[in-house]
Amino acid sequence: MLIQLLKENRYVSLLLTVLRLYLGWQWLHAGWGKISSGKFDASGFLYGAVKNMSGEHPSVQPWWGKFLKEVAIPYVDLFNFMVPWGELFVGLGLILGFFTSFSILMGLTMNFAYMLSGTTSTNPQMVLLGLFILVAGINASKIGLDRWIIPVLNKMIFSKASTEHLSQSAT
Repeated sequence: MLIQLLKENRYVSLLLTVLRLYLGWQWLHAGWGKISSGKFDASGFLYGAVKNMSGEHPSVQPWWGKFLKEVAIPYVDLFNFMVPWGELFVGLGLILGFFTSFSILMGLTMNFAYMLSGTTSTNPQMVLLGLFILVAGINASKIGLDRWIIPVLNKMIFSKASTEHLSQSAT
């Protein structure tokens, strides 16, 4: 019943828009702050997370710490680029209601990465709110660009697929 309400109710779409704008602003603000400062460097955060793999009460699981050591730290320059721009684009996508489901999915991925690295901050709150948006699907972006973009994309994809199906049936 809750899922149906999130997916179909037009009044809930207004609440979802408010949540989407709030989360979008949080991501946009975080990303732009990192980009405009020109000083963002994830290496300290990554090394700190790896350090938190050990001790009496480790806050980082060994499998995640291994990923950080073997993938993230060696390619920290790539992460220094991807994190701020990813945050900025997630924020823009949510604010504009543009590819909303994909935007919130990427935002949730980053939230979980931060939490797996031993931080909490606003990440749990953002995950909870983001899950409502993700479950609501297109209803979360009815007041946004997806209202016009998704039907056009569906028409392009399905008309092309039906044309291909008809041409294969004729042979």
